[in-house]
Amino acid sequence: MKSLEGKVVLVTGATRGIGKAIAHTLADNGASVAFTFASSEDKAKAIEKELTDKGVQAKAYKSNAANFSAAQELVNQVLSDFGNIDALVNNAGITRDNLLMRMSEDHWDEVLETNLKSVFNMTKAVQRTMLKNRKGSIVNISSVVGVKGNAGQANYAASKAGMIGFTKSVALELGSRNIRCNAIAPGFIETEMTEKLDEKTVQEWRDAIPLKRGGKPEDVADLVLFLVGDQSAYITGQTINVDGGMLT
Repeated sequence: MKSLEGKVVLVTGATRGIGKAIAHTLADNGASVAFTFASSEDKAKAIEKELTDKGVQAKAYKSNAANFSAAQELVNQVLSDFGNIDALVNNAGITRDNLLMRMSEDHWDEVLETNLKSVFNMTKAVQRTMLKNRKGSIVNISSVVGVKGNAGQANYAASKAGMIGFTKSVALELGSRNIRCNAIAPGFIETEMTEKLDEKTVQEWRDAIPLKRGGKPEDVADLVLFLVGDQSAYITGQTINVDGGMLT
C-alpha cells in the first residue's frame, strides 16, 4: 500500500516548479490531489490528466487564495468533490522584487496578499474539517529569504517570515486536536524561472552552496510527502530548510 493512499491533499499554486513537483510526488504515493491555479488553464488541465493517469483522483481549480471568500468557496467545492481534506500545502506565491526605495505600495500589497494572506485564508478555510476529523497536516512553503532576509526582496522576505510566525502559532493552537503545522524554507531551487537567468550568475550561486548545486523541486516535494504523512506524526511547529547547507 502506498503511504498516502486514502488521503486527500489540497495544494495551492501547482502548475509549475515546486508546486507541480509536490502534486506529482503526492499522487505517486497514492494521495488524491486537489490543486489550484491562477491563470494557465491549459497547463492545469494537462497536469490534472497526468495525475489521474497515475490512478488517483485529481482536479484543478481556478482560485485566488488571496481572496478570503474565494478560499472558503474552494474548500467547500473540494469537500464536495473529494469528501474530505487530510492535508493542506500552502505553496502559492509571487515575487515583485525591487529595492525598498523603488518598491511601490501595490507591489508590497500584492506580495503580502498572495504569499501571506492566502495562508491565513486557506488555513482558516480547512480548519473546521480538520477539527472535526481531529487530525490534519498543514505545510507552508516559506523560503530561506524569510529566515535571513535579502536585499531587493523586503516584501517577499516579510511575507515568508510572516508565514513562519503563523506556522508556529497555528501549531500551538491546533496541536491538542492532533493538527500539525510545519514550514519548509527552500533555498536556491532550479525551476523554469531560474532557467531564464544568466548561466554565469546561476553557477556563482551554485558555487556558494556547500553541496555545490541548486536544489530540484523534487527535493522540496519529498519533504512535503514526509510532513503530510504519518511518518512525521510527532513533528509540528518546525521550519525545515531545504537549501543544500546555504544557511549553515
